[in-house]
Amino acid sequence: MPDRTCLEAELAAFMAEYERATNSHDLSRVVQFIAEDAVYWFSDGSHRGIEQIRSAIGKTFATILDEVYELRDLEWPVLTADVAVCRYLFAWTGVVDGELRSGRGRGTNVIVRRDDGLKMLHEHLDS
Repeated sequence: MPDRTCLEAELAAFMAEYERATNSHDLSRVVQFIAEDAVYWFSDGSHRGIEQIRSAIGKTFATILDEVYELRDLEWPVLTADVAVCRYLFAWTGVVDGELRSGRGRGTNVIVRRDDGLKMLHEHLDS
């Protein structure tokens, strides 16, 4: 089993790639990080499965134009080679209804290792 430092580095890189994909506003890039059976909890509701999650993220991309999403202060309260839990702070800025807006909050993700690599199994954002 890899040591904690190696696992943290691998998972931090995964989260950074997820952040970059989100900031691309390209749904096809974002969903590559998400497990088919994932569940996401956003302020607008719960989304079960990749199609519901794709729809919810697409709605966000359409609502918040030019969004920049930032993750910081990642913590790993659970960290194994196959499952990890990440807690973090997030912030976003973008244009909503023609006005510059921003927000911030806390996030929790469950990341699992599957045959096709690391995948988000759960995301919970709280603003």
